[in-house]
Amino acid sequence: MINKIKNKWSNLPLAVKASTAYTISNIVQRSLSFITLPLFTRLLTTEQYGKAPLYASWGSLFAIFLTLNLAWGSFSTAMVKFEDKRDEYISSVQGIFLLLSIIFVIVYIPFNDYWNKLFQLPTFFVMLLVFETIMQNTNLLWLGKKRYEFKYKSVIAFTLLTSVIAPILSFICIILSEEKGWAKILGHSLMTVSFGSIIFILNCIKGKRLFNRKFCKYALGFNIPLIPYYLSQMIFNQSDRIMISHYTGRSDAALYGVAYSLAMVLTFIINAINTSYTPWLYKKIKEGKQEENKTVSCAILFMIALLVLPVIWFAPEIIYIMAGSDYLSAVYVVPPVAISLLLLVLSGFATNILFYYEEKWQLVGASIGAAVLNIVLNAVFIPKYGFAVAGYTTFVSYIAFSGANFLAALYVLKKRKINESGLSIKWLVLILFGCIITGYLGVFLYKYRIPRLVIAIIGVFVILSQYKKGLIFLKRLKNRE
Repeated sequence: MINKIKNKWSNLPLAVKASTAYTISNIVQRSLSFITLPLFTRLLTTEQYGKAPLYASWGSLFAIFLTLNLAWGSFSTAMVKFEDKRDEYISSVQGIFLLLSIIFVIVYIPFNDYWNKLFQLPTFFVMLLVFETIMQNTNLLWLGKKRYEFKYKSVIAFTLLTSVIAPILSFICIILSEEKGWAKILGHSLMTVSFGSIIFILNCIKGKRLFNRKFCKYALGFNIPLIPYYLSQMIFNQSDRIMISHYTGRSDAALYGVAYSLAMVLTFIINAINTSYTPWLYKKIKEGKQEENKTVSCAILFMIALLVLPVIWFAPEIIYIMAGSDYLSAVYVVPPVAISLLLLVLSGFATNILFYYEEKWQLVGASIGAAVLNIVLNAVFIPKYGFAVAGYTTFVSYIAFSGANFLAALYVLKKRKINESGLSIKWLVLILFGCIITGYLGVFLYKYRIPRLVIAIIGVFVILSQYKKGLIFLKRLKNRE
């Protein structure tokens, strides 16, 4: 049996091997993070645990301004454009990281009391965050290059090794320290900085130069216009916790952070799907067969909805098992945030069209508008109704974001006189509303565990019994438009 598996694996194309290996390692990485969550939520108080989400939130913002997210955006095209000089390109990007970080430190040091109050972090951890941001993005550059070279074994080894070491170091630091909240952060940061420092030096040795005018000009020219987009995405993902910490305290930020993480647990599945879906879609658009996307996009959204619903229906039990009774008050954050995943998928359908036709400014405009809306709603409602309302402000902001992207995509298609969008908007909206209604039926039954379980079991049997009819329906869907 093992030999048959090995033979089949050896006969697979290298790209398929790499894609499969990355998916499996990603699942293992997420599983380790999920498994260790109950350990840390029980070792730390909610006040102590709240420091980690706050630190991570500022880390996302630091990454934008200290690295311009150069490990993303321009990196993919650069690996193709400068195929023979990848090491030189990566070394030059690291030079940009260093320059921006030095500028930040020069601005930070004279006014560190002001900045510390704003960040709600002591000086040591602000400086640690600067180093960690550089090294984390250095790791991403190295991993990205390995992916383009299909050296998946190196990527898997690095991913799994760091996934194991990080929680172990955090656990040791927590046990040895009285400041357990900061200790958890320190353990994870030590792992990132240690590995990143080694890789940074190796990249510099291979690239030989920290500055190359051609590479720096290309990287900056591509990524700087995308900064508003990256900022808006960071706001969606992190601003809730920062504003909750500011208005109602770190303890509430910890409660929200745990619930948000549980609600977003399926994000890696969406990313994995998008990795294979986007090239397929672009091929169909190029061939003029985008109508085939109607069936596929509806199937993807429906599948994500089926995965989201159990998370909503059993949120009380999941939070109790993974985080403990102290976090149960955050259970009502899960439904709106989990449903926001569907809106994230919907917006992805539209943004794929915008990126294909290189219409980035519409995407930036939609992102900025939705991000501003999220901040305003948080500022108005969190002080009045508490941290749980942030889940609903996120949901409303994602509605605005998805709607704006769909309008932009339709406008671009109309401008180019393309009549077929490849999206069945009517059925996509029906799937979304079906998930909302079904999900909140579970919310209303949170206090009645047995009826909720019985209804869920019946629902599973109904879905399984209608599986073949569902496939027939999807095959006929594009002909019904």
